[in-house]
Amino acid sequence: MATFAATLLLAAPVAAEPGSVTLHDSLDGPDFAESGGLYYRENYEQSAGKVEFQSEIKRSGEGALKLSIKPLCGAASDGCSERAEIWEKTELRVPYNEGVWYGFAVKFADPIPQDDHRYLIAQWKREIDAGAEGDFSPFLAIRLRNGKLFATVETNYIKPMVQPASNGSAGACGSGSTPVWLRPETNQMRALVATQAGWTAQDGAIYAACTDAIQVIDHGNKLPTADSGWIDFAIYTKPGPDGSGHIEIFANGKPVVTVKGHIGHADKGLGENQYFKFGPYRAAHTTEWTLYYDDFRRSPNCADVLADGNCPAL
Repeated sequence: MATFAATLLLAAPVAAEPGSVTLHDSLDGPDFAESGGLYYRENYEQSAGKVEFQSEIKRSGEGALKLSIKPLCGAASDGCSERAEIWEKTELRVPYNEGVWYGFAVKFADPIPQDDHRYLIAQWKREIDAGAEGDFSPFLAIRLRNGKLFATVETNYIKPMVQPASNGSAGACGSGSTPVWLRPETNQMRALVATQAGWTAQDGAIYAACTDAIQVIDHGNKLPTADSGWIDFAIYTKPGPDGSGHIEIFANGKPVVTVKGHIGHADKGLGENQYFKFGPYRAAHTTEWTLYYDDFRRSPNCADVLADGNCPAL
């Protein structure tokens, strides 16, 4: 009997590690595909959102996901946000120290917000365990400000190098350093790593210092403009608060930036996994805002996400 039991144990299927699982959802509807591992989280801020599987506006296949938010908090509310974000299922989250590729396509509906406000369309975060102190920003986020797309990377506060203010311009920081917004009071700092064409010093004025703790390799391609139609992102994320972090950002098949160095947070009470959310997220506002999403995928293999095979050496 002991031999038979041992045989059964060896024959039993072993659950795949989350980071090795390939996910895909064409978002054709009428609901999220089991193969995509996605869901809409219900909470107060998410009650501002509306989820629609529709077929009128799409990038490929039979349809795409329409995510909209309406005013919820009152424009003067401090600390209240309005969201319509799609989450990865908790059991599928990738360990924080592992690298993984994500892909999705997004299209801005008219009107595209043109004001100086907090808008995010996708974000990557570290789990926060119960009892952790602090409000931790995403270690990577794709954002909108003044109608322009840009990307930021967050990490723990590191005393800046002695250098003139950057005024939101990578060139003003010099080779090997990156514009950064310092927030020592929260033990965080946020680096400006990619922008669309037409980005000005005024757009990035808050990124007024320079850091050599985060290095950005510019591949000569800007982020597409927010009004350019469907934008297909392929992004590699591997946090490394100790300086071993690595991010690759591709847009419409073109390499935009490679980011290396201190990426993410290492504070007490943070969890073991990273996770991804996409959808409109903003500080309290008075208008409605809509985005369309299509072709979600996630894989440890670049070729599953970056369709043309233009994969970088990692």
